[in-house]
Order: sequence, then C-alpha cells, then structure tokens
Amino acid sequence: MDFVCNFPFFSIILAMFCGILSSVLKGPWAKRLCLFMVTAVLVMSSAVLAYTMKTGTSYTYSMGHFPAPWGNEIRAGVLEALTATGFSVIMLLSLLGGMSHIFTDVEETKTNLFFILVDLLMSSLLALIYTNDLFTAYVFVEINTIAACGLIMIKQDGHGIVAAIRYMVMSLLGSGMFLISLSMLYDITGHLLMEPAKEAVGAIVASGSYEVPLLVVIALMSVGLAIKSGLYPFHSWIPETYGYATPAASAILSSLVSKGYIFLLIKVFYRVLGYENVVSSKVINALFVFGLVGMIVGSVKAIKQTDTRKMIAYSSVAQIGYIYMGIGLGTKAGMAAAVFHIFTHAATKSLLFISAVGLYEVSDGKADYRSLRGSGYRNRAAGIAFAVGALSMVGFPMLSGFISKLMFATAAVQSPHKMVATILGLAVSTILNAIYFLRLVISIYSPAEREYGADMSHQASRKLKVASLLFIIVNLVLGLFSQPIVNAIDAGLSMFV
Repeated sequence: MDFVCNFPFFSIILAMFCGILSSVLKGPWAKRLCLFMVTAVLVMSSAVLAYTMKTGTSYTYSMGHFPAPWGNEIRAGVLEALTATGFSVIMLLSLLGGMSHIFTDVEETKTNLFFILVDLLMSSLLALIYTNDLFTAYVFVEINTIAACGLIMIKQDGHGIVAAIRYMVMSLLGSGMFLISLSMLYDITGHLLMEPAKEAVGAIVASGSYEVPLLVVIALMSVGLAIKSGLYPFHSWIPETYGYATPAASAILSSLVSKGYIFLLIKVFYRVLGYENVVSSKVINALFVFGLVGMIVGSVKAIKQTDTRKMIAYSSVAQIGYIYMGIGLGTKAGMAAAVFHIFTHAATKSLLFISAVGLYEVSDGKADYRSLRGSGYRNRAAGIAFAVGALSMVGFPMLSGFISKLMFATAAVQSPHKMVATILGLAVSTILNAIYFLRLVISIYSPAEREYGADMSHQASRKLKVASLLFIIVNLVLGLFSQPIVNAIDAGLSMFV
C-alpha cells in the first residue's frame, strides 16, 4: 500500500488530536493550530484525490489487527477525496473570513473552546466521509451534533442558547431514528461494515425475506438523516441556528454540517442498502416530494423575512430541497446533480454569510433591508462578494448555481414520470430566488437614507477581503470548470456501486 493511502486516517486523527491539544492552549495558539490542521487536511485530501484519480480505483484501510467483518475500516475513493478536499477549502475560508468576529463575539476565556469544537467538527466530517463502518458513522454523527451545538451557543446569548436547544432536540430525534435503523439492519444482516452488509441485503432481497423490516430500515435511515440535514418539514431549527451564530459558525453550519449528513445518506444508499433497492422501495419518492415542497416553501419564507440573516437561513431550506429533489429522481444523473449542488451550496452559502457580516458592520450592526441601503458602497469588497453569491444562488451563467440547475434540469429529462414536476419546481424556485436575493442586492446598492459614518471598505478586515475573493474564485471554478468536477463525481458514484 502506498504511503498516501494513510492520509485519510492521518486526517481524522490529526483533527481529533488538535482538538485535544487545544484544550490546554490559549485562544490565539488554538487558532493557529486549527488553521494548521485544516490546511494539512486540505493538502492530504488533495493528495488522496490525485492518487484515486490516477489509479481509477478506491481502496480500504484497515485499522487494528482484525480483518473484516470484525475490524474497523475506512474507505477512500474519488468522491470521498473530492468531498474531503472541498469541505477543507470551505472550512479554511469560513474560518479566515469570520476570524475577527470569533475573538469579539466569544469570551476571551472561551475562544480556545471555539477552535476545539471546530477541530472535533472537522474530524467528525472526515469520518463521515471516509468511514466504511456503520456504527463508527453513528458515533461521529453524535460528535458532529455535539460540536455543532457548542458552536451555536458559544456566544452565550439568549438567541444562541434557544437555537442550540432547538437544534439539539431535532438532532436527537434524527439520531434516534438513525440508531434504530442501524439496530434493525444489524439484526437482519449481522453486519455493520458496509460491504458485508450490502451483500447480506442483496441476499435478503433475492430471497424475498424481511421485506417489511428492510423497508422500515430504509425509511428510518432516510428520515433520520433528513431531519439532521434540515429537509422540509424538519427545518424549523435552521433560521435561528444559522441566523444568530457567529459568522464563521453560521458559514460552517450551513455549508458543511448538513452536507455531511447528506453525504452519509448517499453512501448508505449506494454502499449498504443498494440504490436500486432504495428506488424500488418508493421511499425515494417521499424525499423527492419533500425536496420539491422545500424548494418552494423555503423561498416563500425567505421572501417574507425582514431580517436578512433569517432570509439567508431560509434560503438554505430551499437549497437542501434541491439536493433531496435530485436524490429523489432515482437516477445517476439526478444523484450527480445533487452531489454537485452540495459543493455549490457549500461554497455559495458560506460566501453569503461571511460577506453579509461585512455589510452589517457598516450599517450599525443592523440586518434589515432599510439599514443595509448603500452598504455595498460602504464596504465594497463585501458588497461585490454578496452580489456574486446571490447571483450564483439565482442561477446566473458562469457561476456554480447555474451549473447545478442545468444539471437538475438535464437529469429531470431522464426521469419521465418526474420531469414536469421537477422543471416546474426549478422554474418557480428560481423566480422566487431572484425575488429575495436580487431585492437585497438592489438594496445594498441603493442610496442610503442617512449617513453611516466613514467608509468602512478601507477598514474592513483583510482576512475578510481575502476570504471573499477566494470564495468568489471557488464559485467561478465550479461554474467555468465544472466538467472535470462532474466527471470526478460520476467516477466516484461508479466506485460506490
């Protein structure tokens, strides 16, 4: 085995070790260690991606001295490495863009705790991406949940605490359903490693036994992870959670945490249950319907908001709906579109949250439309970055959002029974996206009703400017150079089978 094959394991262990080490460090040193860790993970993930693309195969990495089915394994292929690389980029840019607010929003004695939580969150996301064991996945689902709750409430204000409690209640409900489904799956298959479990599921389907228990397993896994990722109608925790956390935490929570659960669900569909079995169970049709409804309802809710923080948060409900709609199409093209939109939404929504804070800073800290008038001139870097993110969400050509919607429309044509509903949903949702995003873009470039003091564009954080520029570049890369990424996604999905 080549040395690079150790990198997925090294990445997970490094993130966990940095979390432990940060507990005895002060905030500034914990920050440096966290940034070093994320950068190192990015380098290692990129190396794994290059290796798997070159070899054209995936590989498993056994931990300990026990082989399958008793030992624990992680698995790396093109899609896992691509996702780990993408998540590392978004994590790094989110931290850089929101760094100044971490030290102003969080008590000085607790800043190291913020970076401990980020380290644990990074390790759990990597484990969800790479794990080949279902119970290990459940363990890191819980670590992910606890770390996310800590990030939500670390500001120690009323809004954050209420949001964290609401998030915890909904997440525990999803975790419970996921754990029950794992118990039932283990009961009927006798395996927790993904490949042996898939073989056992195939034998069960071929024999026609345990049809009802298997259907319950598929339903519980789907609904459990849908709750945790915020699919409509399980989205009630999203507005408060994303709207009142620190800017870096909001960017990380909206762009990465929910996507980790969706990626795990995709892995389970392909590598445990068998995607053809999931499609034949009709559970996927429910995900399709909820995804379509979420696309519309999330956008309608966003239009009604006067607080732009909640408007951006409700937009995430709509974008999660897009992803589940693609999964619900029941085709490889639909799944590829869903996976691409995971990257699109991760890159764009974090850009929106980070740049929006720059606009609030030059508007007396207010987030309503009237106060934000002219803020695009007062902080030019944030205004441009927000406009690019908004246009991407609407589906402007050359940006990643356009490619996502084009892929969804193309995939819909390959699913005749769902084509009309998908195309109509895309059309209506796009119009609604344009209404609330372009309304805000017009507002930030409209004349202000009063003076807000000095032009803050020259005083804005250098890290915020750099992060915004890099986020824009990532969006343009996803939009202009999408074909190699789509090819990698297709190759990764083929390795899942």
